[in-house]
Amino acid sequence: MGHREDLLAGAKRCLIEKGYARTTARDIVAASGANLASIGYHYGSKEALLNAALVQVNAEWGAAVGEVVAASRDFEAAWTRVTELFAAQRELLVVTFEALAQAEHAPEIRAALASGLDAARACMAKAFLDNTTDDTHRAVGSFCLALLTGVMAQWLIDPATAPTAKDLTLAIRTIATR
Repeated sequence: MGHREDLLAGAKRCLIEKGYARTTARDIVAASGANLASIGYHYGSKEALLNAALVQVNAEWGAAVGEVVAASRDFEAAWTRVTELFAAQRELLVVTFEALAQAEHAPEIRAALASGLDAARACMAKAFLDNTTDDTHRAVGSFCLALLTGVMAQWLIDPATAPTAKDLTLAIRTIATR
C-alpha cells in the first residue's frame, strides 16, 4: 500500500478505537506509519481524511448488514442475524452514528450516505419481497432502514432492553392485524 491507502486504513482504525472527535492527526500517523505532512498532501486535512474513512466504514457496515439480510427471507431469522451483528461489530455501529452526526457539517458525508440509501432500501426489501411494485419495494426498504436505525440506537444505549427479533416480529404482526 502507498501512503494514501495507509492513511485511510489508519484513520479507519482510529475511528473505531477512538471515535471521530477524539482522533488527532498524530493518532492517524501513528496508526498508519505515514508522516504528518502526507495527510495534507493526500487528503488536504485531517477532517477530509476522517470523512473518507467514515464513508468507507459505513459502506462496510452496510455490506455486512446486506449480506445477513440477503441470507434469509424470513423476517425474524433475518433480524436475529442482524442483531447478532450488533454485538460482533459494536464499533461499526458507533461509527455509523458518528457519520450521521457529522453529515450535518460535512456535505461529502451527507452525499455518500444519501447515495447509499436507495441501494440499502433495495437490499432490505429484496430480502422480504418477491415481485412487487417499485413503490412497495421502496416503502418496505425504507421501513426496514428506519427499524434498523432505531434498533441500533436502542441497542447501543442498553443492549439488555433493546427489542429482539422476536419482539419486532410480534409488533409487526400485532400492528398488521389492527
